[in-house]
Amino acid sequence: MAITAADVNKLRKQTGAGMMDCKKALEEANGDFEKAIDILRKKGQKVAAKRADREATEGCVLAGTTGGNSFGAIVSLNCETDFVAKNESFIELTQNILNLALEQKAVDKNSLLKLNINGMSVEDKLTEQTGVIGEKLEIGAYEVLEAPFVANYIHAGNKLATIVGMSEDADEAGKNVAMQAAAMNPVALNREEVPQEVIERELEVGKDLARQEGKPEEILDKIAQGRLNKFFKENTLLEQEYIRDNKLNITKYLDTVKKGLTLTGFKRVGLGV
Repeated sequence: MAITAADVNKLRKQTGAGMMDCKKALEEANGDFEKAIDILRKKGQKVAAKRADREATEGCVLAGTTGGNSFGAIVSLNCETDFVAKNESFIELTQNILNLALEQKAVDKNSLLKLNINGMSVEDKLTEQTGVIGEKLEIGAYEVLEAPFVANYIHAGNKLATIVGMSEDADEAGKNVAMQAAAMNPVALNREEVPQEVIERELEVGKDLARQEGKPEEILDKIAQGRLNKFFKENTLLEQEYIRDNKLNITKYLDTVKKGLTLTGFKRVGLGV
């Protein structure tokens, strides 16, 4: 059957594939749009397989929250080049995946990949777009947080985003602390959540440094403990100096906003940062 320009344009709008690719797919499918879409997806699968060994280190990182601000998520959609990462349609795809994740409250990356987007799973959509764009695409990271109130921050350039959980509604403070988490890259919310292997490493490094400084063996543990306390203050979010007022740490800053206000958790995702 004859394939019209209108048919080709319709398929192009549905799939984002190139005009000639759409024309060939429609011709091969004898004008059947569903079959043509499958043909394009199969092309994407072949391209994806060819590019499986490529590194998808560029991309777009976006964060958001549900309407009630009780659930937040970060999606990192990765690609191979900065040129693709900055493309409006790629950013829009990332936003659509994030919106879907928030709407469905996907709990992890596997759940997200199974969600339906425009009549196919997110996983299949990425395979399809791999064929369209010609670069490996993948969900590099997906993080979620539930709390009485969740705030988010997206750093300029869409390479870094954070979400923070608050004990109660505090919009401005939440955004400030989310920005703090982005800028200062804490290893944990508080000292109790710092992994034991990190603590042991810091103590060992502290003892070695003190030993190199000629300190007596009997006080090495005490010196190392002091250095560990400094590590906690610099690397746990609640103890870090507040970037907008270094006279306060985050715990004290939140207390100035509202007595008893605190954080329940945070997530941070960045590309090369």
